Amino acid sequence: MHRPRTLYDKHIDSHSVCKLDDHGHVLLYIDRQVANEYTSPQAFSGLREANRKVWRPTSTLCVVDHVNPTAPERVAAMPDAGGALQVSYFEKNCRDFGIELFDVLDKRQGIEHVVAPEQGFILPGMVVAAGDSHTTTYGALGAFGFGIGTSEIEHLLATQTLVYKRLKSMRVTVQGELGPGVTSKDIIMALIQRIGASGATGYAIEFAGSTIDALSVEARMTICNMAVEAGARGAFMAPDEKVYAYLKDKPRVPKGQLWERAVEKWKLLYTDEGAQFDKEVRLDASELAPMVTWGTSPDQAGAISEQVPDPSQESDLIRRQDLQRALRYMGLEAGTPLSAVSISHAFIGSCTNARIEDLRDAARVVRGRKVAANVRAMIVPGSTLVRDQAEAEGLAQIFQDAGFEWRQSGCSMCLAMNDDVLSPGDRCASSTNRNFEGRQGAGARTHLMSPAMVAAAAVSGHLIDVRSLVMEA
Repeated sequence: MHRPRTLYDKHIDSHSVCKLDDHGHVLLYIDRQVANEYTSPQAFSGLREANRKVWRPTSTLCVVDHVNPTAPERVAAMPDAGGALQVSYFEKNCRDFGIELFDVLDKRQGIEHVVAPEQGFILPGMVVAAGDSHTTTYGALGAFGFGIGTSEIEHLLATQTLVYKRLKSMRVTVQGELGPGVTSKDIIMALIQRIGASGATGYAIEFAGSTIDALSVEARMTICNMAVEAGARGAFMAPDEKVYAYLKDKPRVPKGQLWERAVEKWKLLYTDEGAQFDKEVRLDASELAPMVTWGTSPDQAGAISEQVPDPSQESDLIRRQDLQRALRYMGLEAGTPLSAVSISHAFIGSCTNARIEDLRDAARVVRGRKVAANVRAMIVPGSTLVRDQAEAEGLAQIFQDAGFEWRQSGCSMCLAMNDDVLSPGDRCASSTNRNFEGRQGAGARTHLMSPAMVAAAAVSGHLIDVRSLVMEA
C-alpha cells in the first residue's frame, strides 16, 4: 500500500531525478522556465564564460517586461541607458542560444506571469522555475512554480535541473461565499495578515475549499501569486474543469488526442485522502471584507472599516518598533480611519492584478465616474493581448473617459524600474503585491488592495470601501 500523498509530494516525486542526501535534497527536473531581461544577464554570461550551451532551448520562453516603458505609444527604444543595455543583451542572448523572445514590439509581450499562462506555456503537473519570486502564480493551473536566483538560472539553462530541498506542506482551506466587493485579493491579504509575512517560510501551500473551487482561474492566480508574500516557496490548487476550459484553446497546449490524454493524466493531480500536512489553516470567506495595507509589509493590513493600529498597544517590543517605523514611513497616525487616508496616485497593474477580469472589475466601479482632481490614475494591462481585449470590450474607453491613463503592458510601477516612478511623499492605492519602503519610488507610500478598491480610491480621492460606491451606482 502506498502512503497517501499531497499534491506537492506528487509533483516533487514525479520530477526527482535522484536523491542527493538524507536531508531532503534532490536533483529536480524542471519542465519549463521563463526568463526576463532583469534577472537573466549574469546567468547567460556564466554560460558564455564556461562555453556551455542551453540544454533545451525550447523549454525556455524569454519576455521583456521589467525595464520597458509603458507610455501609451510603444516604441522599441529604451529611454534609460541601463535598461537599453539589459534589453539589447537579452536579445543577443536569445539569438545566440536559440531561445524564443517576446520583445517589446511583439503582440504577445507582457508581464511574464501573465504571458506564460495565456500562451498555454504552463500546464498542470509541470514544475516551473524562473528568476522571479512570483513564479508561484502557476500553481493556479495545477503546476508547481517557484522563483530562483541568478546562479540557479545558469544551472537550469545548462542542465534543465536544479538542486532542490523539499519543503514542508501547509493546507489553507477557505470555505463559504465571498460577499459583494470581496475578491481573491482580499482572501490572500487576509491570510498574510493572519499568519504573517514569514508565516509560510519553508512551506508549499495548497489552497482548497469551496471558496477556491468557486473562483475563476484568473482569481486563483492572484492568490498563488501573493502566497510568496507570506514566505511560501510554492502555492498549489488542484486543477479542475475550469482550468481545462481556460487552457484548451491556448496556442501552445496539446491538441486532439494528445489533449484528451493529457486531461486524463491531469485529473490525477490532487491530494490523496488521508494525506498529512505539516500545518493546517482555515478561513471563513463570509467573514472577509475588502482589505488594505497601512504599513510597509503585506501583513500590515486590515479591513477598510478598521483604523490605523496603535503601536503602544503592542506588548512585543520588536513588533512595536516595527509598527512605529512603518507608521513613520507611511506618515500615518494611530487611530486614523483607513477610509480617511487621502491618495495622490492610483495604479492598476502587475502580475498580481492586471488580467482581463481585473480590468472588468475596475471598470464596473469607474463607469460613469471621474478620477478625483488630486489623483493621477494609471492602468497598465498585464499583456498586450489583455490590452487589446480590453479595448475590444470597451473597457479602455471607460477608463479614459474617467481620466485614467491607458498605458502599454509591463511591470511598470509595481517595482519602479522604468520611468513609472512615484516621488517622495506620494501616496498610491495599488493593485500590486508589495508595499515595501521605496518599492514604487524612494520615499513613496503604497497601499495594497484589489483592483476594484483601487478604482474606488481613484474616483474618491481617498481609501474607501468599494461596496459603498457599488451600492450607490
